[in-house]
Amino acid sequence: MKQTFLHLLLYIIPFFSIHGITLDEINFYNKASDTAKITEILKETYAQNLNTPNQRISFIAKKFLGLPYVAHTLEGNIEMLTVNIDQLDCTTFVETVIAMAYTVGEGRTSWRDYVHNLEQIRYRGGDLDGYSSRLHYISDWITDNQYRGNITEVSAEFPDASHKIKTIDFMTSHRKSYKALSDSIEFQKIKNIEIGYHNHRFPYIKTASLRNKLVRKYLQEGDIIALCTNIDGLDVSHMGLITMVNGVPHLMHASMKAMKVIIDPLPIHKYLQNSKSLIGIRVIRLKH
Repeated sequence: MKQTFLHLLLYIIPFFSIHGITLDEINFYNKASDTAKITEILKETYAQNLNTPNQRISFIAKKFLGLPYVAHTLEGNIEMLTVNIDQLDCTTFVETVIAMAYTVGEGRTSWRDYVHNLEQIRYRGGDLDGYSSRLHYISDWITDNQYRGNITEVSAEFPDASHKIKTIDFMTSHRKSYKALSDSIEFQKIKNIEIGYHNHRFPYIKTASLRNKLVRKYLQEGDIIALCTNIDGLDVSHMGLITMVNGVPHLMHASMKAMKVIIDPLPIHKYLQNSKSLIGIRVIRLKH
């Protein structure tokens, strides 16, 4: 009888908990179609026998070309792990793709494993614990994920790499723009995180440096790109992935201008040159 009960318990548990996060903590856009599509993409990517994380990222990312750009899909009254592969902004596009690539790199093809890895990438320490546990700032996202061995930043390895010192406090300086920060406890938690990024020093490649073909040659298909901004209090204002078009690096991203996921028609260096607020890029690579 005890053995029968134990087997029944082991059968039931997976339906209520996924690697520590419960199904009640997941906000699906459309559970049935999303889980089916996630599993399909994971299995198709796994069957390709791609050798590197960058190759997996590139293959998966192109599955999302043409999907609509929708902002603020992660925002809600209660912080939940949002799974939405039908509507993407620049950050959720990148997170979705690399969580899938990471999952395939583990040799796994289940949507449950993808959900686990999405939480690992999106939240501090890989653990959803309220609004402030989400890695809102990309500098924080890079620091946390690099510490845990998920990614590595290679910006400093580029020829003519530079460093920027900047105080990152945009969220608390614009409190009214963030509904969750009306709560004084959440506001203080974010404030405490920002203290760690006072006069934060980070490597980047200036827009002017990217005009150099030798510098651009260091970019690889599937690189994760964080676009640095001159906006006060903010480190990065956009994200995307590198894809090569006739040997020239272009930005594959969820574009607010195009209102969908596209391969930008402009090469990456010209894309940056056309923006007054963008000052350069940080380059990150998935490790697994």
